[in-house]
Amino acid sequence: MQHHPPAPSSVARNKLAARLREAVAAWGEPLSTPVFVVDLDAFDANAADLARRAGGTPIRVASKSIRVPALVSRALAADGFAGVLAYTLAEALWLADEDVCDDVVVAYPSVDRGALATLVASPRAASRITIMVDDVAHLDLVDSLRASTAVPVRVAIDVDAGLRWGGQAVGPKRSPLYDLGAITSLARTVIDRPGFQLVGVMTYEGQVAGVPDAVPHQRARSAIVRRLKQLSVAQLHVRRAAIVEALDALEGYGDFTGLGFWNAGGSGSIESSAADPVVTEVTAGSGLLAPTLFDHYESFSPTPAAFFGLPVTRRPSADVATVHGGGLIASGPTGADRAPTPWAPAGLSLTGLEGAGEVQTPLVGANAGRLAIGDLVWFRHAKSGEPFEHGRTALLLQGERFVEEVPTYRGHGLAF
Repeated sequence: MQHHPPAPSSVARNKLAARLREAVAAWGEPLSTPVFVVDLDAFDANAADLARRAGGTPIRVASKSIRVPALVSRALAADGFAGVLAYTLAEALWLADEDVCDDVVVAYPSVDRGALATLVASPRAASRITIMVDDVAHLDLVDSLRASTAVPVRVAIDVDAGLRWGGQAVGPKRSPLYDLGAITSLARTVIDRPGFQLVGVMTYEGQVAGVPDAVPHQRARSAIVRRLKQLSVAQLHVRRAAIVEALDALEGYGDFTGLGFWNAGGSGSIESSAADPVVTEVTAGSGLLAPTLFDHYESFSPTPAAFFGLPVTRRPSADVATVHGGGLIASGPTGADRAPTPWAPAGLSLTGLEGAGEVQTPLVGANAGRLAIGDLVWFRHAKSGEPFEHGRTALLLQGERFVEEVPTYRGHGLAF
């Protein structure tokens, strides 16, 4: 049975609050809020655990879940990590141009005409970046933006990795490519097109990687999720084997010399993805920072590494403390699990009436009455990467001190 470290106790969360309070005091410079903090000790420990779980399969860093270039570089420097999975082509161009990474795969098809025009005009960028396609229309758009095929464009095919069960499709609504015939047809089209080079395949099993399966007080639902994950993994092993056999048979067709990579998985599915002999690399990002949506997985228990601090600005009553701001709601289906969680000190919670507000967030609970105006309350976001869209810098905590302040994408003047 998988061993799970115990969830952080109230004592551990209060120790974190004291550690952050000491670091803020030692920093000695005024801090604008929200104060975004990444605990490097936890980040490095999470990176090491992800590499352990991958068992030697290289891990591509999901930049969408980081959004701080210095932390992307830190992950790339860790053992077991290689390459970036970007979330837009414009971001990939920036990462390649700034030498953050010379092997960037764009996870989603792009119709950004400006970014595509830049790609096809730059041999250096085109040699470092792989675009994702799942439709001939993606190739047509690239061709419409270039005067010649002198700069070859690296292409990966995104294959639907969802589960087909009981006549239903379970998984993210991503690629239309499921049937083997459609996949090989598009592969042949890429190979036949001058100026394109087929180099990879992606099969992201979001229904395995991105769904909690050990949620407290949801035993029945969690059991169903785990069963669906088992069925997905088994089905994918069979499908990947068939797909790779069909694509291997294309070697020698045109100028195709074989696939360079097969990408799969995410932080929540590293073991099962890496165990598939077809898969040459896995992806991880959220597992480095450990947002609250990754608190309840059977396969792993990462250490929370990212926090944002908000100041207490009001005491409307003896048992309520109100912080400024707070409404950093995560993307996805609307629900309580998308709200930020007041984390340190422990013993605080949002109210049912106001929740996390745009300009103020009232907090109640055992420790609310102990907070004074000016105190910082530290929150965890539900998703990884997204909170950094709301700040220009992140403070890097190591031991008991902040060791560096680094720009987020927003701090670099970027909005992808």
